[in-house]
Amino acid sequence: VQNVQPHALKDARAYVTWEQDGAAHRADCDFIVGADGFHGVSRKSIPAEVLKEYEKVYPFGWLGVLSETPPVAQELIYARHERGFALCSLRSRVLSRYYIQVPLTDRAEDWSDAAFWTELKRRLPEQVAGQLETGPSIEKSIAPLRSFVAEPMRYGNLFLAGDAAHIVPPTGAKGLNSAASDIYYLYHGFLGHYLQGDSTALDRYSEQALARVWKAERFSWWMTNLLHRFPQGTETDLRLQRADLDYLFSSEAAQASLAENYVGLPY
Repeated sequence: VQNVQPHALKDARAYVTWEQDGAAHRADCDFIVGADGFHGVSRKSIPAEVLKEYEKVYPFGWLGVLSETPPVAQELIYARHERGFALCSLRSRVLSRYYIQVPLTDRAEDWSDAAFWTELKRRLPEQVAGQLETGPSIEKSIAPLRSFVAEPMRYGNLFLAGDAAHIVPPTGAKGLNSAASDIYYLYHGFLGHYLQGDSTALDRYSEQALARVWKAERFSWWMTNLLHRFPQGTETDLRLQRADLDYLFSSEAAQASLAENYVGLPY
């Protein structure tokens, strides 16, 4: 569809218009859930004097390759290396996804498959690199890293959810988890509104969702700072980074905290 636009967000009844196959359409509704992604129209429909946006852009991206090869391990492998971060992940028994940290000035087409595999192996432990099965890429792209939060997540009858309201660096694996928690709060809010006539949870949606979102943002920011090489980083920064890693590997309390945040905080 084209030209999607929400209307009457502060009125008793909202509605959405759009065009499809050359015809105009309209849907009248009690509420609108804006789960249309970072570039969608929902967040942009909130007046600028109401919306507050917070953003941090990181000075690097992830070059990702998808290949029809068995994963090198049955668990994720995060690698911190002097040449930059690397990640080994899996999609299935025969499909793997690998990433390496690259400058924002790089383009995916600058990297041949051979160059990618060579650089990835450099950043992995020798034992892992020796077991890595390579092959032609079936997808290759560079994703810039950023943290982003929009407040509030409710404006009148419009509720923002997922990437429409917040973006996290993928290091913490919290993107889909955070979107799911938004929907959890909305689901119970709508149950209360329609089944019990109680709108308390809907009225608290933005407050509740943002409290959890900011914790996910903090964790993803921490993981990103822990594992990446920053272009302007000093020797002091590197020593602090190593001390943070040493503490993590030596403290059960630190490991439990990482596990709690990585799996996902309670709703």
